[in-house]
Amino acid sequence: MQRWRGYDAAPGGWGRSVVTIGVFDGVHKGHQATIGHAVSRARELGVKSVVVTFDPHPAEVVRPGSHPAVLTETARKAELIEALGVDVLCVVPFTPEFSRLPAEAFVHDILVEYLHAALVVVGDNFRFGHRAAGDVGLLERLGRTFGFAVEGAPLVAGAGTVFSSTYIRSCVDAGDVTAAAVALGRPHRVEGVVVRGDQRGRELGFPTANLLCHRYAAVPADGVYAARLVRRGNAEPLAAAVSVGTNPTFSGRERRVEAHVLDFSGDLYGEQVALDFVAHLRGQIRYDAIEPLIAQMGQDVERTRRALA
Repeated sequence: MQRWRGYDAAPGGWGRSVVTIGVFDGVHKGHQATIGHAVSRARELGVKSVVVTFDPHPAEVVRPGSHPAVLTETARKAELIEALGVDVLCVVPFTPEFSRLPAEAFVHDILVEYLHAALVVVGDNFRFGHRAAGDVGLLERLGRTFGFAVEGAPLVAGAGTVFSSTYIRSCVDAGDVTAAAVALGRPHRVEGVVVRGDQRGRELGFPTANLLCHRYAAVPADGVYAARLVRRGNAEPLAAAVSVGTNPTFSGRERRVEAHVLDFSGDLYGEQVALDFVAHLRGQIRYDAIEPLIAQMGQDVERTRRALA
């Protein structure tokens, strides 16, 4: 898959293409259906498939301070999109100037002048241009003017709920990583660098890897989870009991993500790792003594083994 920074990175002599556009945070089942449809139609037409996405998240530029929790880091999103068979990922820098681009100019400049779209595939709720003034109806009318077709990709739902990034964020925020995984088609992932913590877990007999996560990462609600820890260059994930929260037994204030990796004695400090959250085991509990906490941690480890078996 080719990766372009900006639509003006399209090479000279670029032919026709099938384009789909969106933030695609999470690359969930709905996104997969839209992108998959674009890839399939591009192959039928004998042209390239292009996914256009944006960085940073448009909400942060249009309404500073409103950046939503991020379901997929930029590199992870690219990996997931590439796995769907896309030919080109075009990441457009979303600047204040770009946010003021009228809907008609958005279509002319990006889809017509640079990407030479033969077909544009979008979701039913697609909006574009300054103040999100453009909708699918306007896109279809402009398509007739500029010579490209528009096909809508139906929304994907499960158990009566439409899968969306907003819905998945609400699941993660509530600690329902099982529902999030259903909508994503895989476990929800949080990435970070392993840094030194208080070393308290080691003293208790349960050493932990303390993750320094991205400031906007969609971290699940406080509690204890069964997860799999993924290391770069290592195909075999490691079972982990993960604590998210402030360590109330020790009157902690800083919210942390700490993973006790089962049956592991290596050194993870400084490594970039990922946690795939599989099951919520319990909420955070404050204990008045160390002994019941240690007993509970032992139970958490056994429940993690069963959840990941």
